[in-house]
Formats: sequence, C-alpha cells, structure tokens
Amino acid sequence: MERLQKVIARAGISSRRKAEELIKEGRVKVNGKVVTELGVKVSPSDKVEVNEVPLEKEVPVYFLLYKPRGVISSVSDEKGRKVVTDFFPAIKERIFPVGRLDYDTSGLLLLTNDGEFANLLMHPKNEIEKVYVAKVKGLPLRENLKKLEKGIRLEDGKTAPAKVKLLSTDKKKQTSIVEIIIHEGKNRQVRRMFEAIGHEVLKLKRERYGFLTLTGLRAGEARELTTHEVKQIRALALDVSKRRKNS
Repeated sequence: MERLQKVIARAGISSRRKAEELIKEGRVKVNGKVVTELGVKVSPSDKVEVNEVPLEKEVPVYFLLYKPRGVISSVSDEKGRKVVTDFFPAIKERIFPVGRLDYDTSGLLLLTNDGEFANLLMHPKNEIEKVYVAKVKGLPLRENLKKLEKGIRLEDGKTAPAKVKLLSTDKKKQTSIVEIIIHEGKNRQVRRMFEAIGHEVLKLKRERYGFLTLTGLRAGEARELTTHEVKQIRALALDVSKRRKNS
C-alpha cells in the first residue's frame, strides 16, 4: 500500500506536491469515489483516476539528453518550436524534463516519467551541483568573480555562494571562458549572474549534473540512465538535503 499522491507522482502526472493539490481539489477518484484526504493509501489493484482519466501504470524510465541550443525544455510548444521530447520519438512513456535549460543553453538535461524522482531533484532543499561553462563578453576582474562566489543579489533574491574558475581569456576578441558551479535553479540564473557583474553570456553549456556528465554524447543524443545511476542521483539529493538540514 502506498500513499495516493506518491502513486500519482510516480505515474508522471505531476509532482507529489501538485498531486496533493489535485486530491484536495476533488479531482482524484479511487475505485470510482472522489478522494479529498491526503492520508489515503492505495494498492496496485485499486483503480485511480485523475480528472476522470484512469491512471496508467507506466514503468519508470530515466534519460540523459545532450540538449542542443535552440530547443525548448518542454513537452510541447505553442509556437511549433522543437522541444526536448522530440529527441525521443520511439519512447511510449510520457516523459518530461527535470527542470529546464534555456532555449539558447545547451548541455545535460534529465528526462523521466517519474514525478516523485523529478520533484526530489528539483526541490530547493535538494538541489545538487550543476557545472556550467560560459563564454562571456569581456575580461572579468577577479574581484567581480568573487562577487559571484559570495552570492550576488538579483531581482528575485540573492544567489547562494558559487564556485567560479576563469578558464581562459581572448584579449583580441575580448571574450572569456568561465566555469561556474551552482546548486540552485532560478530562471536564467547563470546568465543573470554574469549580467549583474557586467558581462553578457554569449554561449552557455551545462556540462555536469551531480556526478552525471555528457561523456560519449553529441548534441541531440541521449542515453538511458542505469539503475545504479538512478539510485546514486536519488541518494545524492537526499544526502544533500540531510546535510543542509543538520548544518
């Protein structure tokens, strides 16, 4: 027996938190009866419906995609632009991206149909390290890079401390390559951080998510995560949350 919201999340319908809202709004039925209490548990034999649609029990799947630039981190786009799920035409499961990468940002993106897994990785308390490499306009001063390391104030709040490394500079072209490691997921965060210190981001790529990398993949290619990798990344998120709680 499992909690109803957990079953809904695992089916890829929504995050567990959103599933709780659906239950409280009376949009979930179990064996034909509306359920509005969050403590209800169900068994595999129970018939669960969300918005009058029976819950399909999909086997959870987990993928790592090397997202190219010019692709939307979504399952659909009203303007008809290419979306990340277009790279999985043979996948029958209803997968969705875990978090997002901007349209003009390339790099590592996870996709799954496991809502609980996605919610765990995206929860602010459980955010794990993400490594980005940015090509920026200008030659950043060390004192300005230190501002990013300490945390910089943006319009939606101050960022957490980051790890920053200047990889190279091109004085002729007046550009620089900078590695930045963050664990948050604010909208267009890395670009806005560099803009805050006066440097426009020309190119941005996410090269690592926790211990996961793009090794062996080219832009537009994907691979399925191994069972061990899924367990590892899940354990890593839980461990980060536990350490922060105890700090």
